[in-house]
Amino acid sequence: MLGYLAPMSREWDAVTYDRVADPQARWGAGVIGRLDPAARRVLDAGCGSGRVTEQLLDRLPEAHVVALDASAQMLDAACRRLARYEGRVSFVNADLREPLPLHEPVDAIVSTATFHWVPDHPALFRRLAAVLVPGGQLIAQYGGAGNIASIARALAVIGDPLPGRWTYPEPGPERRSLLDAGFVDVRVWLQPEPTAFEAGEPFETFLATVVLREHVALLPEEERRDFVRSVAALLPGPSLDYVRLNVVARLR
Repeated sequence: MLGYLAPMSREWDAVTYDRVADPQARWGAGVIGRLDPAARRVLDAGCGSGRVTEQLLDRLPEAHVVALDASAQMLDAACRRLARYEGRVSFVNADLREPLPLHEPVDAIVSTATFHWVPDHPALFRRLAAVLVPGGQLIAQYGGAGNIASIARALAVIGDPLPGRWTYPEPGPERRSLLDAGFVDVRVWLQPEPTAFEAGEPFETFLATVVLREHVALLPEEERRDFVRSVAALLPGPSLDYVRLNVVARLR
């Protein structure tokens, strides 16, 4: 077990993520369905490989989308996927843990499967409010209380080298943080999303690429597969007990 907390990596295996992230893309379709169709400049905060951004551009054919991600590899993948939308999408390599370098404000922010990687949500919501026009909409979904609890139990058995890496909040504190950041008409709720996978290599690849990404990165190459298999063996089956936290709010 490591005796220090390594810095959170900004980089992802974008090619593999794009191939395996069907659950995130499916959830994203429901999230963008809550967006005001009148939005004309939208920030996709944590665009990843662009699968949800693509849905967003199709849903709002008159809108310009700012696709933002901390991972250069993810942005490269998004650029390739979204090449046909040239002129309607721009790309920003930036970290949500820092002030956002947007040259002009947006009238909506969408984020899917991202905010649980950001440790300080009160500060995050203030940073988002700073780039949103008054009356602008925030629509988000990310891991909430109870999310992948089976993974946490498995890692506790093995010896988790990165405890507390994820932020899976309860709705109440999240709502208060949004109100304190200047948001109104705030709705926050949990949504269980148990998700089954094909057993064996497909499930292990998903675990290694998404859920255990940072844990795997700390290990020598020759130890990574055994680590992932050890976690998988402690789970009830090839499935994950996902719980999503939904946010719908407007800036005062």
